[in-house]
Amino acid sequence: MIPAARAVVFAYHDVGVRCLDAVLAAGVEVPLVFTHRDQPGEAIWFASVAELARRRGIACRVPEDPNTDEVFEACRAAQPDFLFSFYYRRMLGPALLALAPRGAYNLHGSLLPRCRGRAPVNWAIVNGERETGATLHVMDVKPDHGAIVDQEAVPIGADDTAREVFDRVTEAAARVVARSVPRLVAGTAAFRPQRHIPGQYFGGRRPEDGRLGADWPAQRLHDLVRGVAPPEYPGAFFDAAGRRIAVDRTRVARAPGEARAPGRFSMHARAGALWIDAADGGRLQVLRARIDGGPLDAATFAAHWGDAALQPDP
Repeated sequence: MIPAARAVVFAYHDVGVRCLDAVLAAGVEVPLVFTHRDQPGEAIWFASVAELARRRGIACRVPEDPNTDEVFEACRAAQPDFLFSFYYRRMLGPALLALAPRGAYNLHGSLLPRCRGRAPVNWAIVNGERETGATLHVMDVKPDHGAIVDQEAVPIGADDTAREVFDRVTEAAARVVARSVPRLVAGTAAFRPQRHIPGQYFGGRRPEDGRLGADWPAQRLHDLVRGVAPPEYPGAFFDAAGRRIAVDRTRVARAPGEARAPGRFSMHARAGALWIDAADGGRLQVLRARIDGGPLDAATFAAHWGDAALQPDP
């Protein structure tokens, strides 16, 4: 039995739900939870921290800004030993971080020090990584910066989408927290300083960041498609002939075929399938696409453009 402890938890998303559950399962008392209101227009495909708090009888608040006197006083009144942040979307300021005498800890969805910052799972896939993970680390005033308490790697398959990888990261996050909290409470946790890597801090992603580059190689196109694949994320696209073409699923054509010289990105229909020829001479089979929001398959493409190849607008 671990000694009694109290924690205030800032949490959101599936990771927030699973990690809050793990803290409670470790016997830590959580008198207060902070979460976010769901954003209008955002695809809400994940579980609700507010609903979990309601079921467990935990007071739950949804401030627009956590760094206010009101939030500070509520946290201080809760008398936490620990403060945890699990996929909470706002940075917590120095005053809040100093409130918990036994430390403030954040769960980040990557293998730190890789992919610090926002949308780490999406960035890992978009950047062609073959591994990511979940890391519990000490919170300080810089994002995803403090010493590592524990982490666990998860693989990224060649055709995995962001949702598939995120589900693995969520499972790993729950295991990391379940392992770490008893050690933190007992005072036996080991801390490993991060060795930060240049160029590994990434900002938030916008829908416009899903635009496919006309001069990109096939693998980079494929990685963007799966890294922002709908319905959970906004998706990849290009504009051509005044129309918006969304590319939702692709597969790299690795089987031998006719040799292709490098050239400009183009989409065409052939043998009942849609294809993208990339600038490096590589080719993608398009498994799912849309035009102006409606389905786009080889027959629909041929009805619009026949045997022509469609290239992005300049």
